Order: sequence, then C-alpha cells, then structure tokens
Amino acid sequence: MVSRPAEQLDDSAIVAISSHDPEAFGELFRRHAPRLHAYVKRRLGPTLADDVVAETFATAFRQRERFDGRAEFAAWLWGIAANAIARHHRQETRMYKAFARTGVDPAEDGIADLVGDRVAAAAHAPRLARALATLNAQDRNAILLLAWGELSYAEIAAVLGLPLGTVKAKIHRARAKLRKAIPREDHDG
Repeated sequence: MVSRPAEQLDDSAIVAISSHDPEAFGELFRRHAPRLHAYVKRRLGPTLADDVVAETFATAFRQRERFDGRAEFAAWLWGIAANAIARHHRQETRMYKAFARTGVDPAEDGIADLVGDRVAAAAHAPRLARALATLNAQDRNAILLLAWGELSYAEIAAVLGLPLGTVKAKIHRARAKLRKAIPREDHDG
C-alpha cells in the first residue's frame, strides 16, 4: 500500500489515520480552522473566538473515535462548535441574571467611579441586566455591539452577517424592551 500525503486524503481518512498518528489531525485543523474561526468570531467576538475554536478542535481530537464517517467531518466539527457557542451564550445569560440579582457587574474592574451618570446607571443596573437576560441572543448581541462596542449599524450588520434593515429592527426591538424595563425619569421641572 502506497501512503499518500495528508493533503491528498479526505477528512474521514485523516480522522482514521490520526488514531495511530495523532499529528495527522493537524491537517484537519489547517483545512477547517480558518472558516470556523471566522464564524465563531462573528458569533462571540474576537476575544472568545480563539478559545472556542481551540476548544472545538480539542474536543474533536479527544472524541475522534466517535466520528463514524456517516456525516461529513466538517458537519460533525461544526456541531461541536455550535455546542461550545451555545455553552458560552448560556454563561452570558447566567452572568446577566446574576448581575440582575446582585447589582455587581462582573465586567467591572472594581475601581469605583464617582461620576453622577455612573451612579445613576448603577441604580438601574439590576433591571438592565434582567432585561438583557430576557433578550434573545441575536438581539442582545446587536444592542451590546452598539452600546458597548460602539459599532455603527453597518458594522454590526457585518459582524452578525445580517442585512442592515434586520440589524436596525433588532436594535429597535431590544431598545423597546430595555425602555420598558428602565423607565426614563422626567427631569423637566
């Protein structure tokens, strides 16, 4: 039997070879990581993308004996990634719910700002966190990219891979829910 370089083998063959030659699995990373990373980056942002892609490939490597070849390797791999993304979204929702209960923002570094608008914002923080936790993941992503990421609507559309009109509708819907959760105070004498 003549052995061929990994670049010439299909994904299923590489998975099989990797059971006795673990380094062969690296070819699967080379083939699939760039596209998967771009997708995860859009879903979770650049900070988490590297971690989720690494976690996805580590899981795939550990569980490669479970890959039976009935489906394409890419579909199996993306299923693992989808589970990792969902896990991160659940953690984000739990974080907002904890923020709503405690009023302690887990993203803060602990240095107290004494600025008036920060104090006012802190008073509304638990209600805001509760409201953020009720938004679906895509609406929450859109509003947070606008508010915290300071991205334009067009940039948000590019990040989420959605049409501009859809992003505007998501942000409008999210703002309406947030307004109900935190009514504006009338400061006009």
